[in-house]
Amino acid sequence: MKSKTDWARLKSDADNVKLTLEHPEADVKHIVRGMVRKGLKPLPAKASISLRVDQDVLEWFKAQGAGYQTRINTVLRAFRDASV
Repeated sequence: MKSKTDWARLKSDADNVKLTLEHPEADVKHIVRGMVRKGLKPLPAKASISLRVDQDVLEWFKAQGAGYQTRINTVLRAFRDASV
């Protein structure tokens, strides 16, 4: 069966899309996180704190890319769970 999709038109339309704050480009990671969380227990609320860490440790976490605070939380949780 041959597709009736006009791929050239779709590509040209995609090149002309103007993103705004009200209509930002969808972030695939955000969409996937929502799909993975479906059916699971709600995430616990997080507390905002001030935490002092060595500069080299912070730079290492930041060098891993976006989400460094979540990774720090994951490391602390793993340490807590291993200590039980």
